[in-house]
Amino acid sequence: MIFADHVARLEASLATYPSLLVALSGGVDSGALLGIAARALPGRVLGVTTHSAAVSAEEVDSAMRAARQVGVPHAVLETEELADPDYVANAGNRCYFCRTEMYGRLRAFADEQGLHAIADGVHKDDAVQDRPGLRAAAEHAVLHPLRAAGFGKREVRRLARALGLPHHDRPAEPCLASRLPVGVRVTRGRLERVERAERALKQLGYRVVRVRCEDRRGRIEIGSAELERARSEEQRLVQLVRGAGFESAVLDPRGYRSGGAE
Repeated sequence: MIFADHVARLEASLATYPSLLVALSGGVDSGALLGIAARALPGRVLGVTTHSAAVSAEEVDSAMRAARQVGVPHAVLETEELADPDYVANAGNRCYFCRTEMYGRLRAFADEQGLHAIADGVHKDDAVQDRPGLRAAAEHAVLHPLRAAGFGKREVRRLARALGLPHHDRPAEPCLASRLPVGVRVTRGRLERVERAERALKQLGYRVVRVRCEDRRGRIEIGSAELERARSEEQRLVQLVRGAGFESAVLDPRGYRSGGAE
């Protein structure tokens, strides 16, 4: 399908909603959805970002910049997943409890604002197996317009670039709790250590960074394109991660791997 036709179909489908709340993370997927929704529903779309200890300040800032770029009003809602013992236990279905809290807050806010529907940035390349967060989305009637229109990651990035979004090539940034292995309890202190450590490494110019929280040890994962550089300054990286509050740190020679905390 010609890309312009693909976009036109997505825009037409969004235009059928009276109004829309877009769950806006700092990533490219929801940012692209917000941008095309702004064209389809002028004056009838709102971007909302949820924030907690598991969401970095960088993510919130990225979401705010995306909303400004496409000219859509933006709000930030605080969530309290750390008050849920099932979330804190991190038993493998943590995302379900996180998303239940998030979508519950978004649903209440949408009703309060008189918004007809809620949508997120899930697309066709997102795996559906073992995704408890998607189960929570279904329970709260959250729409997935990008997936419904057949958009995958490549098309989403192309759309974001066409919309002029500054973060169209931004690497994925899952929540900070994803750095904790299953069974390691999610605490504010651990999340804050991870955020400080990753911020310090990104300030050196690294783009793909994960600091896996193995209790008091931080395991550093760097993207393959930057791994050779990381090896050349391993001690510097280790010291920065220790300075963020970890008792010890190690550079993983395998580099970044999706799901590496499991």
